[in-house]
Amino acid sequence: MITPQQVELMIKAELPDAQVQVQDLTGGGDHYQVTVVSSQFAGKGLVQQHQLVYGALQQAMSTEAIHALALKTYTPEAWQTTAVS
Repeated sequence: MITPQQVELMIKAELPDAQVQVQDLTGGGDHYQVTVVSSQFAGKGLVQQHQLVYGALQQAMSTEAIHALALKTYTPEAWQTTAVS
């Protein structure tokens, strides 16, 4: 099992400027929904953004400490648009 705080720290280790929200979807510590806002996503497509996050969580994913991951990624500008609407 991995805690939401550990997930957040792993992402921030790779994307230091990231704002990260982690939600445990089942209470079992292995199914998460993660929202990440980072300037490092600028100019990247959705797949590339998700690859950055998966790269940060690679070890936890490969050992199945994280079994399922739902991702939402945003640049700060896109997040502002989403937060306002």
